[in-house]
Amino acid sequence: MVSFILVISRGFADGDSETKCAQNVNIIEAKNSPTIFDRILDGSIKADIVYEDPECLAFRDVDPQAPKHLLVIPRRRITMLEDAQNTDQELLGHLMLVVKKVAEQEDLTDGYRVVINNGPDGGQSVYHLHIHLLGGRQLNWPPG
Repeated sequence: MVSFILVISRGFADGDSETKCAQNVNIIEAKNSPTIFDRILDGSIKADIVYEDPECLAFRDVDPQAPKHLLVIPRRRITMLEDAQNTDQELLGHLMLVVKKVAEQEDLTDGYRVVINNGPDGGQSVYHLHIHLLGGRQLNWPPG
């Protein structure tokens, strides 16, 4: 409860709008709530898993934005890239190598895009770090 008060008071002291402060509170709530990825990891939600190892899981996105759209997530929850610590370096590197492995497995030989959304302005909607792997067609630039 104290963290909510600190976020709100910090927001007003910095001149943020009341809406921005409400968004900050919602992010804190989202970070502390179970996510759909937690439910995939515990088996209560089924996913089309294409790769798994002791550190991570890769599966097809249920709302694909390209012909091939997969997600790679760590089994240990890091809420967002911004929250990663120096001690997460090995895990983050492993996730990137798994992206490469899954891209090869999916025959994305003409290229692919790797995306990590971070925070509300970055388009993050699930507060469990996840890497989007998109391919199977020419992707436009700029993306957003």
